[in-house]
Amino acid sequence: MMIKENIESIRQSLPEGVRLVAVSKLKSAEDIMEAYAAGQRAFGENYATELRDKAAVLPKDIEWHFIGHLQGKQLKYYIPFVSMIHGVDSIEHLEEVEKAAAKAGRVVDVLLQVHVAQEETKFGFAPEELDKLDKIEMLENTRVCGVMGMASNTADEARVRADFRRIRQVFETLRAGAFAGRDEFREVSMGMSHDYRIAVEEGSTMVRIGSSIFGARDYSKKK
Repeated sequence: MMIKENIESIRQSLPEGVRLVAVSKLKSAEDIMEAYAAGQRAFGENYATELRDKAAVLPKDIEWHFIGHLQGKQLKYYIPFVSMIHGVDSIEHLEEVEKAAAKAGRVVDVLLQVHVAQEETKFGFAPEELDKLDKIEMLENTRVCGVMGMASNTADEARVRADFRRIRQVFETLRAGAFAGRDEFREVSMGMSHDYRIAVEEGSTMVRIGSSIFGARDYSKKK
């Protein structure tokens, strides 16, 4: 497997200011270490206990991103060390992160998940919910650093581009409104292996790429 070569190729395709999160869910510690040896430090995981177990045995300077669906009861597994939580999809979940982070004595960075895709199975705030958001009360243990979203699962590039454009528009509305003057509010996490180039063209600052780095996953290993 050419993990190092894959990472280098993707990095070369990203403009300055766009960060790569290598999605390592269901991949071995050995695979992650190969990416680590290539200089990659930000890794994304979808499953709470898998993230906990990997963090226990892998280098401590890895920047872990939780990119799965947030479940309050599982926050305890990764809240003590996670760098960023990408999928905060409700005010209730934001409050749960705040409580868990306070208990752990940490400040945790989060992104608000925006739902624009055609699939109802995806999670997130509807754009109109966030467009009308006046403010989110200042939180002591949680920093809202931007938004995250996924495009529709379709071969229609125009639709994919429109979805990413809408996510970026929501970000700009929030940056000018509810989060005006908040320097930390600067991230737009969108784009995966199959569509990250379009996402970058539409204003992504952070791409989440897995299969193009590590190859296909074996979901029979899901924890």
